[in-house]
Amino acid sequence: MLAATLVTSFRKQPHDRPMQVFNFGSINIDLVYRVPHLVRAGETLLSRSLETVLGGKGANQSVALARADARVCHIGKLGEADEWARTQMMEAGVDVSQVSISEGHSGHAIIQVDDEAENSIILHAGANHSFTENELVKALETAQPGDWLLMQNECNALEHAFALAARLQLSIAFNPAPMTPELAMLPLEQCAVLIVNETEAAALAGNDDPEAAIVILGRRYPDTRLVLTLGSRGAMFQRGRQQHRTGAVKVAAIDTTGAGDTFVGYYLASLIQGLDDESAVQRACAAAALSVTRSGATPSIPTNAELDMFLKPSGSPTAGK
Repeated sequence: MLAATLVTSFRKQPHDRPMQVFNFGSINIDLVYRVPHLVRAGETLLSRSLETVLGGKGANQSVALARADARVCHIGKLGEADEWARTQMMEAGVDVSQVSISEGHSGHAIIQVDDEAENSIILHAGANHSFTENELVKALETAQPGDWLLMQNECNALEHAFALAARLQLSIAFNPAPMTPELAMLPLEQCAVLIVNETEAAALAGNDDPEAAIVILGRRYPDTRLVLTLGSRGAMFQRGRQQHRTGAVKVAAIDTTGAGDTFVGYYLASLIQGLDDESAVQRACAAAALSVTRSGATPSIPTNAELDMFLKPSGSPTAGK
């Protein structure tokens, strides 16, 4: 009964302020190398360029939410040398009052981007894996029933975050990336929204066929909005017996880094802003498509105004209209 209440609670707005997303997520420093091809085992490869930019699935998704005009407070940590990343998030419109500066290293990623716009990523968790239960309790002190808690799998203490969401009556949106076996132990039935790619869906469902995987997950979590992203092939949606597929917008891709995070932020923002399920997926697909025409993770995420201009000729869904 509790899970069903959590799954549907975002339809109600018991508070007198706009609904808020608390994003408990990673903040990484991305080192992005442009290479002719992804490095092979035993190979030494000269990069064509190097950029140091704000990244991490959590930070990317918070910026996407903010640029989609959602109200988002990020819960995260950075090392002492990287306060500039906190400033960049704030400038993007993210509430960073719950982003703390700690001793040691920030999380960081070494990213290769090749001539086909494909990427390969090595992650180091750093400060992202230093959370305690008490810190999460403090960070969520201002949360109200019906607010959202968004999570990924680049921070520790997820089991405490799920328990807190239940206690505080928050709607959970979960993007289980990167996928690890431990995620199966979490109470995923509490999720109002579960967003997975093909690899994550296959691991959770035990089936490599995306269409079969989403049906299996739909039976397992019948009250959850399930979204399966398919990269250049679009996305699939399932909730109970309702299922639909959305094709991707065709663009000339330059860099796919951060496209999935752009999708997550825009999908959740679109739901909060009142779009129906199919329209929210369509808008998120379009935002992700626009993002891959630009380099970098957070630098590639479009604003709502930019996305509206991109969609104008097609008459595709527009949030808040």
